[in-house]
Amino acid sequence: MNGTSSPRRVVVVGAGVVGLSCAWFLQEHGAEVTVLDRSGVAAGASWGNAGYLVPAMVAPLAEPAMLREGVRSLFTPGSPLAVDRRLSAATVAFLAGFARNATASRWQRGMAALAPLAVESLGAFDELAKGGVPAEVHERSIRIGFTAGQDTAGLEHELAAARAGGQEVSYRISAGHEAPFSGRVAQVLHLDGQRFIAPGRFLDALAGSVRERGGEIVTGAHVQSIGFGPDGLQVDTWAGPPHRADAVVLATGAWLPQLGRRLGVRVPVQAGRGYSCSVRLAEPLTGPVYLPGARATLTPYGDRVRVTGTMEITDRDAPFDGRRLDSILRSIRPLLDADWDDVREPWVGSRPLTPDGLPVIGATKIAGVHVAGGHGMWGVTLGPVTGKLLAGQIMNGTRAPGMAPFDPLRRG
Repeated sequence: MNGTSSPRRVVVVGAGVVGLSCAWFLQEHGAEVTVLDRSGVAAGASWGNAGYLVPAMVAPLAEPAMLREGVRSLFTPGSPLAVDRRLSAATVAFLAGFARNATASRWQRGMAALAPLAVESLGAFDELAKGGVPAEVHERSIRIGFTAGQDTAGLEHELAAARAGGQEVSYRISAGHEAPFSGRVAQVLHLDGQRFIAPGRFLDALAGSVRERGGEIVTGAHVQSIGFGPDGLQVDTWAGPPHRADAVVLATGAWLPQLGRRLGVRVPVQAGRGYSCSVRLAEPLTGPVYLPGARATLTPYGDRVRVTGTMEITDRDAPFDGRRLDSILRSIRPLLDADWDDVREPWVGSRPLTPDGLPVIGATKIAGVHVAGGHGMWGVTLGPVTGKLLAGQIMNGTRAPGMAPFDPLRRG
């Protein structure tokens, strides 16, 4: 930024939900925006995810039960949580930090830190809609199915923490044996006031709105470096001329460490890969379904449903592993009536995880360069509110209240 004036030209690196949200809200402040992506719009974790917007369930991944599950997964083939045994130094650092943060007291602090983002998350979607983004956002209750022997207490504890953080959380519990569940689902928790989207269509609409408002989205632009040139800040790609800017936002998801380390970002960002596909249920699905035992989600997807699940701690560029998708389908097959021979659109995407379960949002050690990422499983839910708050910080020079825990220069 030059002097005390707001930046005029901003380059955003990454065309996922976080990067495009940053671009859109920067335009709200009058900035000229260019978005660069090495592949294309929603090419990372933004396309094939569940697409449900559940601020009531936003919580740090690092907590004691998840740590125990992670240890068990090392000895349990087909577990919803998988850790690649060929560990890189970066993954070892992430896992050590995760274990350090997986305590009840740190989880409570993480919930308190995430509360302001969660409270404002759906309002940011409303602002996008009012600003002309032509995408459908559906409000539905989310049904969460528990089999016999599974306890709702853990989830109810999380919902109580969300309520204590300022959210309006309403739910009820009913007996199972209701569509689309099989008789093996004994209890259903109905979580009201949540929403869902079709992620691909939503991101296409958001990208279209950015373009219509004068923004440029450059695909196939693999960024090599961010730094200072003869005319100030510039973003260099492997091909083509540099992109000059008054400010830069790095929003590259699980690939954030490639450039982030040079910017002083010390928080390890690890790929936690999720898999999805689509199937056809015996009866149409009107709203999202979550199966916590299998850690799998089903979301309406045209005349089919998208099945999403698993958490695979491995290299972000590792090849697709069909066994992981097969394990999801095996785990949910007894719980739902579907055409399991008609599985389409297999996909894998890398969620950006941090050891403390908190995103990295804010300024780096390089003046004018900012980071937005590390949202884990909550990138879609928290993407627009992240874009709104970071855009305000960039353009006004003042960090919003409650953003200090997400400082990119902290230790995770």
